[in-house]
Amino acid sequence: MTHPVRVIVGVLLVLVGVLWLLQGLGYVGGSVMSGVTLWAIIGPVVAVAGVALALSGTRRRP
Repeated sequence: MTHPVRVIVGVLLVLVGVLWLLQGLGYVGGSVMSGVTLWAIIGPVVAVAGVALALSGTRRRP
């Protein structure tokens, strides 16, 4: 992936991960995922992966 694409995909993963975390904790309702603890675990993992991907897209290569 090119660098801008990595940053964009990384940011999207962070947003999705935070949404899944909030749904898993029951703060966002209206979904089958709401209140399910599994999504409260998967969400932060996806968000951290998104941060890592976004940061890898911002690093300069020599």
